Amino acid sequence: MPNGTSVNREVNADCVLAQRIANQDLAALECLMRHYNQRLFRSARSILKNDQDAEEAVQDAYLSAWLNISSYRAESQLSTWLTRIVINQALMRRRKQQRRAAIVPIVPQTEAEEVELMPYDTTDTPEHRVERDDVRHLIERNIDDLPDGFRHVFVLRALEDLSVEETAQCLNIPEATVRSRFFRARAQLREALAREMDMNVCNAFRFDGQRCDRIVVNVLARIHNQLRERAQIL
Repeated sequence: MPNGTSVNREVNADCVLAQRIANQDLAALECLMRHYNQRLFRSARSILKNDQDAEEAVQDAYLSAWLNISSYRAESQLSTWLTRIVINQALMRRRKQQRRAAIVPIVPQTEAEEVELMPYDTTDTPEHRVERDDVRHLIERNIDDLPDGFRHVFVLRALEDLSVEETAQCLNIPEATVRSRFFRARAQLREALAREMDMNVCNAFRFDGQRCDRIVVNVLARIHNQLRERAQIL
């Protein structure tokens, strides 16, 4: 856990970055997105359990953050503020999906799409890639099968390495609840995965450069469109 001095430095840096974004510095916004893309994607996916939906929720979260950056008061780290926004976006998107699902069934992601979205190291042998991808798919499926509250905590604590305090702030739950849910989530996964989880869980839901670039490009394009619309009105 970071000490008080390092936290203060992070908050001060957050304030500077937030002010630059409030002044419509898109380079600062791009820096922010590239720094936090993986955390926000993983947070959104822990709720939506779908790569494309998570990407869209992250884009909506960044747009919301850009529009409301002046409301950031440095009462928490900027990363926590952003994580709360993306969690809210993901929850809203899931509620909409649940309402639509009552009328039109949601088409699941095809196996081919899942394979295409899963990056791998081309320097490995084909056999090693297959083995590692099989383990990673197994881990991700078991994470998806965790109860919602357990899954949200596990993704933030294990995959993103957030502290108990940070996770509690992001999810707006007591620290004791974070501890108990994380303990129970790990117990469930260990029962299903045993050694494979400990060796490979850090690779679950890896955030590849192509997805990172796509989110940055889409968010900046939406912001440029909004700026053009404002200029036309004025």
